[in-house]
Amino acid sequence: MEHVVPRRSPAPPLKLLQVLEPSGGGSGRHFLDLCRGMHKRGHHVEAVYSPVRAEEGFVRELKAIGLPAVHAVNMKRAPGPSDFGRFLELRRIMRASSFDIIHGHSSKAGALTRLRLPGSHVPRIYTPHAFRTLDPTLGRGGRLIYGTIEWALARFFTDHLICVSDDEFHHALSLHMPEKRMSVIVNGVAPPSCEMAQTLRASFGIAPDAFVFGFVGRLSAQKAPERLIAAFKSVAASVRNSHLVMVGSGELEGDLRKAIAESGLQNRMHLTSAFTGPQAVPAFDLLVMPSRYEAMSYVMLEGAAAGKAIIATDIGGARTVIEDDRNGYILPNSDDTSALTKTMIQAAEPETFKALSASAENLKDRFTLAVMLDRTEALYQKAASKRQTVDLLQSTR
Repeated sequence: MEHVVPRRSPAPPLKLLQVLEPSGGGSGRHFLDLCRGMHKRGHHVEAVYSPVRAEEGFVRELKAIGLPAVHAVNMKRAPGPSDFGRFLELRRIMRASSFDIIHGHSSKAGALTRLRLPGSHVPRIYTPHAFRTLDPTLGRGGRLIYGTIEWALARFFTDHLICVSDDEFHHALSLHMPEKRMSVIVNGVAPPSCEMAQTLRASFGIAPDAFVFGFVGRLSAQKAPERLIAAFKSVAASVRNSHLVMVGSGELEGDLRKAIAESGLQNRMHLTSAFTGPQAVPAFDLLVMPSRYEAMSYVMLEGAAAGKAIIATDIGGARTVIEDDRNGYILPNSDDTSALTKTMIQAAEPETFKALSASAENLKDRFTLAVMLDRTEALYQKAASKRQTVDLLQSTR
């Protein structure tokens, strides 16, 4: 993977605390890029992650960055009594160093890092990586509860909220969050390296000339991997030299492995967590994203940066990355997989695939990691400077 080139920051280095609960997937990718990028730019960066849902590769990569400190706090996704203990643990970490910025990622870490008493405080930045209320399967009551919590935290406890797509920003506005304390910073990626592509294919005995549909993501209801397995059962009969490679881990892994075993296509459907997204995407011919909801998927950006055509449901960020019928297709967000099946078959037709791939190659340089880091760093500096000004005014009264 290509890393960010270090550069000297125009302002003094900051002390940053980055906190994440999911410890994997797209939010994990962003977290690692942010920690590594800010560390290479000369800032003091400490990281907090949760081992509960941590992917092995994420932990290995985080520890390899060489940060001054990496803290493990057993945060759980679902709300519960253990949250009080985790809150106290995080507070001890936050108080142990004089941080300039505390940046919480995802709903649980975002809530635990932002809760505080009124008054002078270290600026709290929050990146949701897809609000829970974006989930179309969430009932009216659930949307009211989660929406009210997110609104209250944004209104009373957040110095700045970063949305990763225009779709997420407009959703936040619909929840009546304060527009003046929000901004859009689209995730950025370095072009994926192709060095592992042949290794991935060879590990499953996939021939070089086979057509590979690929999926990368947490094996969860949000990512809807079962939709793709259902669709590929029909696709396999039409696109005879095709394989499906799914890269990820999560709570649905057992069910998915059972579905693959029962399909009779065990030699053409492959599920693994041995590769990262940037390692896997270059091995695909076409990336498929059947998610139920997203804010701005890192996988989508990695696919675009690799020059891959993409099929995705109409999720957050899809219309930012995909020009429908040019470098991919945007489909209705439905559990009826007939449209997905039809589109996968269509996209694999030689002439169609050639045209899609040519367009994807031409559009691959639109989202860079350096731009994301520049904009985030500028936001950190502004928030830290504002706090210093407030503290100075209070001390002179």
